[in-house]
Amino acid sequence: MQTRDKLVIHGASPLNGTVGVSGAKNSVLKLMGAAILTDAPIELRNVPQLADVKVMTEVLRHLGAKVTQQDDVMVIESKEINRTEASYELVSKMRASFIVLGALLGRYHEARVSLPGGCSIGKRGVDLHIKGLQALGADIQINQGYVEATAPRLEGRDILLDTPSVGATENIMLAAVLAEGVTVISNAAQEPEIVDLANFLNAIGADISGAGSTEIIINGVRKEDLHGTSYTIMPDRIEAATFMIAAAGTRGNVLLDNIIPGHLNSVIRKLEDVGAEIVLEAPNAIRVIGKEQYEAQNLVTQPYPGFPTDVQAPFMALLSIADGVSIVTETLYENRFKQIGELNRMGAKIHQEGDIAVVTGVPALMGAQVKCSDLRAGAALIIAGLQAEGVTEISELQHIDRGYECIVEKLTQLGASIERVTIDEEPAAQEALPVN
Repeated sequence: MQTRDKLVIHGASPLNGTVGVSGAKNSVLKLMGAAILTDAPIELRNVPQLADVKVMTEVLRHLGAKVTQQDDVMVIESKEINRTEASYELVSKMRASFIVLGALLGRYHEARVSLPGGCSIGKRGVDLHIKGLQALGADIQINQGYVEATAPRLEGRDILLDTPSVGATENIMLAAVLAEGVTVISNAAQEPEIVDLANFLNAIGADISGAGSTEIIINGVRKEDLHGTSYTIMPDRIEAATFMIAAAGTRGNVLLDNIIPGHLNSVIRKLEDVGAEIVLEAPNAIRVIGKEQYEAQNLVTQPYPGFPTDVQAPFMALLSIADGVSIVTETLYENRFKQIGELNRMGAKIHQEGDIAVVTGVPALMGAQVKCSDLRAGAALIIAGLQAEGVTEISELQHIDRGYECIVEKLTQLGASIERVTIDEEPAAQEALPVN
């Protein structure tokens, strides 16, 4: 007998109340990898309990680090690291674990890291990572699915990225912390998670300026200059956006606490464009007030500070009930429209043409049995289920578990009728062989 979980949502009820936003998934994973750079203990606070955090914990322990966690506080001790290889079995589970390449190379001058895995939302190659590390002086070979890097000496260089890749910016930053001289990354990614990583690195003794702009300057320091710290992870702007959209889509009234409003400017503007009311109630709190009717809007995903690709799928669930025709253009990942088929099963009218989706709003969605294909598509289906009339059942929850902490509990707190249930599955019966 096999078991699996599903979400059961009774929709068409407004969300009301206050919800706190957890620590950022896309930040904590990188800071965990960055902890490799120093022998001293690192304490991370506001750590969310996510499947991806568990995977990164496994990666660090595999390398020899000691990782302990109690509630939202994690302590990482890297003094006893005894290997510089991150295996396929671990890295293939989650792309963000590839960040250990730059950290291992910076501290130990060698690394062997499997090519990454994670959600199948596009090619997301590692060419920019490799070119950047090579510019610092690393010799890199790709053998049997592994990136093998050695560098007896890393030296700061001016590095121009072809595109503002978040992962490449982060890996180069980590390697450059202990490089000799000055590294300048031009056309760097500007995401808030880059700023969080730079702030953390500076807290342990690095010398980094310009994070959050298109040019980041890293003055190399010595290994003995690095030390321990206690650092609080920034709030998750994608989780915040998801709850904001859910509040609007259900015509609710929700106060989001523990957020940084400036990280959400593009999402706030688009919610206001469709007709939702957004009120800044405190420096770290926003209220979202839903309306009865929404207007169609065009949407184009862009690197930060543009509209986040991670919010495209959740926002499409809202556009599916907006009046008129919306055009959604995905410019970053070619496979990030996987939610379309499942939303259409719920009565949406969405047509895909390459990297463009045409969303014709309908009066209401209807509950259906659907399944997640990736993390943000899963968030879209939850929002759709909350909006829909009737019952929605969502399966393949391992994708949602990667990025949303206590999603059922938080939505229940806001008045949603949602529960996670375990169902038993009989193994598929084998077809009887013909008798000769």
